[in-house]
Amino acid sequence: MHLLQELKRITRIKNSMSAAVYFIPAYTRRCFVNLGAFVSSWLNPYLCPMKNLLFAAGLLLSIQSFSQQNLIKYVNPFIGTEKMGHTYPGATAPFGSVQLSPETDTIPFEVNGKYNGDVYKYCAGYRYEDKTITGFSHTHFSGTGHSDLGDFLIMPTVGKLQMNPGVAADPLTGFRSGFSHNDEKAAAGYYSVLLKDDNIKAELTASTRVGFHQYSFPKTDQAHIILDLMSGVYNYEGKTVWTFVRVLNDSTVTGYRQTNGWSRTRTVYFAMKFSQPFKSFGKKNFEGKQPYNGFWGKFNQNINFPEVAGKNIRMHFDFDAAAGASIKVKLALSPVSQANALQNISAEIPGWDFNAIKQQTQNDWEKELNKIQITASENDKTNFYTAMYHAFINPTVYGDVNKEYKGLDQDIHKADDFTNYTTFSLWDTYRALHPFFTIVQPSRNNDMIKSMMAHFDQSVQNMLPIWSHYANDNWCMSGYHSVSVIADAIVKGVYKGDANRALDACIATAKKRNYEGIGLYIDNGFIPAESSGISVSNTLEYAYDDWALAQAAKKLNRMDVYDEFIKRSQNWKNNFDGSTGFMRPKLADGTFKKTFDPYSTEGQGFIEGNSWNYSFFVPHDPPGLMSAMGGQKKFGQRLDTLFNMHLPDEFFAHTEDITREGIIGGYVHGNEPAHHVAYFYNWTEKPWKTQETVRMILEKQYKATPDGLGGNDDCGQMSAWYMFSALGFYPVNPGSDAYELGSPIVDNATFQLENGKIFMIETVNQSKKNVYVQKVLLNGKIVTGHSIKHADIINGGRLAFYMAAKPRK
Repeated sequence: MHLLQELKRITRIKNSMSAAVYFIPAYTRRCFVNLGAFVSSWLNPYLCPMKNLLFAAGLLLSIQSFSQQNLIKYVNPFIGTEKMGHTYPGATAPFGSVQLSPETDTIPFEVNGKYNGDVYKYCAGYRYEDKTITGFSHTHFSGTGHSDLGDFLIMPTVGKLQMNPGVAADPLTGFRSGFSHNDEKAAAGYYSVLLKDDNIKAELTASTRVGFHQYSFPKTDQAHIILDLMSGVYNYEGKTVWTFVRVLNDSTVTGYRQTNGWSRTRTVYFAMKFSQPFKSFGKKNFEGKQPYNGFWGKFNQNINFPEVAGKNIRMHFDFDAAAGASIKVKLALSPVSQANALQNISAEIPGWDFNAIKQQTQNDWEKELNKIQITASENDKTNFYTAMYHAFINPTVYGDVNKEYKGLDQDIHKADDFTNYTTFSLWDTYRALHPFFTIVQPSRNNDMIKSMMAHFDQSVQNMLPIWSHYANDNWCMSGYHSVSVIADAIVKGVYKGDANRALDACIATAKKRNYEGIGLYIDNGFIPAESSGISVSNTLEYAYDDWALAQAAKKLNRMDVYDEFIKRSQNWKNNFDGSTGFMRPKLADGTFKKTFDPYSTEGQGFIEGNSWNYSFFVPHDPPGLMSAMGGQKKFGQRLDTLFNMHLPDEFFAHTEDITREGIIGGYVHGNEPAHHVAYFYNWTEKPWKTQETVRMILEKQYKATPDGLGGNDDCGQMSAWYMFSALGFYPVNPGSDAYELGSPIVDNATFQLENGKIFMIETVNQSKKNVYVQKVLLNGKIVTGHSIKHADIINGGRLAFYMAAKPRK
């Protein structure tokens, strides 16, 4: 005990005496831990007390040295902005309500009454391939495959006032500007670019609810700042239902915007303040002649008129700009009112020190990124911390500093004991993002579930969210995966609310008979192909969600519920055709649909995928699936075929969410349904293939370049897969407390857990060639099998992977 007591004594005095222990390098700390592991593994049991002391010494020294590192230097917000990633480069705070980022074109949702496929490229508003910027708006989704938002676009200009954005081929035809990536910078919490046509340097930062702009103009008496209330992502004629603006004085403007898009009934309020008074202002209405305008014609509403309303409006504010000076703009958002938006400004950015707010937001990002400190190559650090950055953008805070927010019922509510969140892309994020939060963001995840419960309470449908944002459910994608998120949190002890009430909400959602075939699913054990174009994927996803629900019921000792839903979780078998080994559509009479192509993504009963990928979507019962496919050997062979076949372009030509960049063999990593499949080799007679396959995916699908993501980041899911796999484990079936082991690419990782404990990962003999795990030690003891438990992480300790260039067969 003397060594441990001495270490504790040094801990107590280190701050006052600068104890040498505090400065012991990481290598020395690891030696303590490794020596403890060596004693545990190789020496006789009489030395176990020594092992415990040495291991404790290593842990304690690691805790003492856990100081904040400069990690935002590894965040590259441009990753994913080219091709399929659909991320944005602009400024945002962790989980912030404001996502202040550039728009690079004005592509409409439809042309001549038909869907315009090019709009898909602009889900995040910004496209790295473009050469012009039309302005900077305050709301964006990160990485989605459908879109909305793009509210309150601001654009600075000089010279003759232009109120139309013009066209990309000739930016001088409007207020847009050309730009170069050489003059563009992006970092966590900061974005800047030179608008070349007017020689204006634009800089952006943000707090949680306020966007902060700084524009450095050339000397001019014709400086303008345009507020575009028409602009939006996935825009179309009629999307903007109404806008309202009040000019309160010569530097303060408030208002709101109401839209009908992916979020059907969405109202966003704003308050905007300028750092210097504007000398004049005005508006232009693009609605054309209206059948009725009341008696407002008594005023000239176009120039210096303080109350503006309409559907298609742009405002301009005019200034004199001095050489070397800048004009700053603060724009706050609120889901509730203009008054709350003003209060958000006063609370979060009361002054005009741009650099101070930038530093504050970047400090916030440093705090979040330092939850996991890794040692790895510079390239891998960039990928890892950019992934963490993207993972900590969504879900987003949805409520004001006074805790008020607009609910699903369109009434005003107050989140007294939690922070309210929105942007729940649950079809994507239940898989890895929310499980990641159970480890590194448990309090936020708890609040996110409380937000889902508030959604349920306000829902006239009596359902948990499917895909919700801005006080709306947009009902996108399949399954009812809020059930998975809630069950996972209950099983892992993360949810601190009324767990039985949350389970009741899960049950009500899973029994909503009139929602997307649930009644047919309950009655038949599958959804007939005649009733749904995605009958198979829905059945498979419902079955998994039912299994997760059953695990939560078991945790709460509600065995009647467990029995009901564990039985439902076996419904995947009803769409499995043993004669072909594939999941396939089944007709109402119980026969399989005759026309069937396991390679095609169109018309085969699956959403955003084909049968080759979806046939492995039984994350909750790998042994059962393996048995159905013919046993260990045949199961492994089918996995080999998936990863090594060639899938011609024609089989995914009709699915915009899948492109060649996101495919390895026939395995689609660029979309979510098969994200767990590489870990299925752990159930075969060749588990080492999980290790080589995971490392191959990490290498091929994630690069530190603008086109570095093979598919949509999908609100952080793609990034969460990367982080888990880079660390060496993955949640194959959320709702379980187990994580499947893979092959880490980090040399070391240290988690600073919310409960104050430290969890360490070390990879011995790490290299690009040494992808195969020879053994794994947890706290000095050999791990048998291929998984670890959630408690192994949360309780703190050390996980060591020993690597080699050849598999241990």
